[in-house]
Amino acid sequence: MEQAGSLSARGSTGSAAPDIRTASVRVPAQARAADVERERGVASDESRSAAGARGEHTHSEPPIPHPRVESARPVETARPVVQRASVRGQILDALRTALVAGELAPGQVYSAPVLGERFGVSATPVREAMQQLALEGAVEVVPNRGFRVVRRGTRELAELAEIRALLEVPVVLRLARTVPAARWAELRPLAEAAARAASAGCRATYAECDRAFHHAMLALAGNDQLVQIADDLHRRAQWPLVGGPVPRGRADLMADAAEHLALLDALTAQDLPAVQSLVREHFADH
Repeated sequence: MEQAGSLSARGSTGSAAPDIRTASVRVPAQARAADVERERGVASDESRSAAGARGEHTHSEPPIPHPRVESARPVETARPVVQRASVRGQILDALRTALVAGELAPGQVYSAPVLGERFGVSATPVREAMQQLALEGAVEVVPNRGFRVVRRGTRELAELAEIRALLEVPVVLRLARTVPAARWAELRPLAEAAARAASAGCRATYAECDRAFHHAMLALAGNDQLVQIADDLHRRAQWPLVGGPVPRGRADLMADAAEHLALLDALTAQDLPAVQSLVREHFADH
């Protein structure tokens, strides 16, 4: 024991080997298993948070999907779509007017870029409008060239008038028995607008007023499909003919508009014989 004590005393002077108890590095106490798992969980969460902040994909769980760009955009970004649809609709109306007025000649081919320059727009809305006219049968697609205005004859016009009469005459006669006079009075401003367009001799404007009057009259039946089909037939009946009679002039338009007003008078008075005579004569003239 004394020898051991002397060794210890000599070691303190630095002349002997260092004492193990004073020179050795202390080893920290070993953590418990639960503490290790908890620390791993915190580290894992921190690493995932950092990776998520960088937009990286972590394999421990499914990545959070990025929001769709559309949902992040403000509502105002939808305006260009509305404007484009509006331009296309305006071009479609302008082309229909040009067809009725004879400015687009039957048999002629028109390209979308050329028509776009005419209307001051790009070729895209013109092409879309012409494709709609192709669905309606007014034009046909000519590959790599444009659209050709369809040639129509008197036989097609007569067939359209017959179909229109089969659809509209029975409906008008039924409405004459059921619709009160006040409802017919609501249609008079439309008939008067058609009369003013006819007096001005503008075929395109009269065509729109004529369709508006027939549309409003058939709408009283409450059959949307009937109105849609009749309106399509009516529009097709207004397209120019090839080799047919001379386009209707101011006198013809005024006579047609006068039939609208006379028909309204008969419907208001519930004069069924007069209604039947007027409506049949009206379609016979077309």
